[in-house]
Amino acid sequence: MTGDAFHPTRSTLLPYLLLILAILGFFITPHYGESWDELKFYKYADHALSAYLSWPRSAEVPTVGGTYDNYGPAYVMLVTLAARPLGGLLGWSLSDTRHLLYWFTFLAGLWAFHDIARRFLRPLAALGATLLFLTQPLFWGHAFISPKDIPFLSFFLLSLAFGLRLTDAPGLWEDAASRPSPRSRRILTITLGAWLLAVFVLFGGTGWIHAWLERLIRAAAAGEASLLSSLIARAASDLATAGAEVYIQRAFVLFLRLRAVFFWGTAIALTWLVRRHHPGLLRLAWRVLPAALLLGLTTCIRILGPLAGILVAAAWSHRHGKKAMPTLLLYAGIAMATVYVTWPYLWADPIARFVESAFVMARYPWEGRVLFNGVTYASNEIPRAYLPTLLAIQLTEPVWVLAVAGLAVTGYGLARRDGRSLGLAGLVLVWFVLPVVGLVAARSPLYDNFRQVFFILPPVFLLAGVALEAAFRRLRGPILQVALLALVLLPGVWAGVRLHPYEYIYYNRFIGGVDGAFRRFELDYWGISYREAARYVNRVAP
Repeated sequence: MTGDAFHPTRSTLLPYLLLILAILGFFITPHYGESWDELKFYKYADHALSAYLSWPRSAEVPTVGGTYDNYGPAYVMLVTLAARPLGGLLGWSLSDTRHLLYWFTFLAGLWAFHDIARRFLRPLAALGATLLFLTQPLFWGHAFISPKDIPFLSFFLLSLAFGLRLTDAPGLWEDAASRPSPRSRRILTITLGAWLLAVFVLFGGTGWIHAWLERLIRAAAAGEASLLSSLIARAASDLATAGAEVYIQRAFVLFLRLRAVFFWGTAIALTWLVRRHHPGLLRLAWRVLPAALLLGLTTCIRILGPLAGILVAAAWSHRHGKKAMPTLLLYAGIAMATVYVTWPYLWADPIARFVESAFVMARYPWEGRVLFNGVTYASNEIPRAYLPTLLAIQLTEPVWVLAVAGLAVTGYGLARRDGRSLGLAGLVLVWFVLPVVGLVAARSPLYDNFRQVFFILPPVFLLAGVALEAAFRRLRGPILQVALLALVLLPGVWAGVRLHPYEYIYYNRFIGGVDGAFRRFELDYWGISYREAARYVNRVAP
């Protein structure tokens, strides 16, 4: 998955660019209105945070109903915790403070994109691809108003960047390949196997355990003659007056508490055992920790987060073969634990509720109407041309020209069996082509244009970077190279300035711009223009 020719290096320009963009954010963030979904999402965040105070005193964590619980709340919880003190420091509203934090999240994703690009492109081309990514009005506008789509894109990029960095980490793969003594290996294998089995039964079998407790308590309440029923009836002397439901709840809460004590107690004991018998494995876990935490947080923003883990796993397996297996197991285990800890809805029955969330998100039941090419559709009845058309008309004109040229250059590299081209082709196939084909073939529900799938677009900009690199080789002078880059970036910069602060309604000249999209495609679908409208009303009608 990664090229052999290049590795991430420090860019002399990127840190200064990110600093300038961060400072710019303080000036322009108050221009953006609050989007429709934000208030509901932060009510959900408050409910999720309250779960850490109430659970496990109650068997059920606070929920908001609908489909919100099927979203992982990790990002909105983090923003909630950070926005209150930061907003007080800045003297800003909570809404504006959240928007600034979204912007910083986008900038972190921009750094990660550049880090990935440097694995395939020379410095100037990687910077050019990053600037092209940055200057898409569609991304720029959403970066200030979206609590879901741009954060997921950024965390996806961060997960991939940190994961790919481990591919070349010095010493890590020696720790992965190290072997304890035969006796230590037997001890660890038996202990770890028994622990994993116990964890799987206790967490995966939550539904069956609850049903079993319910049957026992109801049998005791009914006076059935059995050893367990007699013991329950003796322990619960007021079962007849309090009712079976009360004791079912109490028993399940007790199970949840005992399960938590068992998990953390045995995890600590297992860590001590690994440190004694296989210290290399513990060092490995420590080095994998940041990438695994990011993957878990990404999954706890959108259920498609594990795709980043698949890409990382493919890179590790391609480079290191069987040596990658211990690292992959630790990576997956830490990521799954992170998802569980940061998604309270999963606590009571993690596997069943995660599967439920996956099914809900795959066929999201949005009940609104979607405007596409002058016709309104239900979100689950959009035509197959929906996604390809919007991809063509909502990115700036140079993007697809460069991407197609980059694809041709990559194809030529494949014919020559170039390792970098092979890695990039695999990345584009798994990260962009297969998701697009799957979404179109399945007619997956989409609405608000295609904001839900922004995360599949970075490979398109990597291909554009390949084309820029090929062009820079032929344009020897730096003045000509900078002129070409400026020409490529100009449509996005110009449109962004003209549309500010409504960059996210951008359409390119292939459709006639925003005027051509009017009443044919969605424009201000999140209603952020109401901020300007309210200011106008306040000014003229005090």
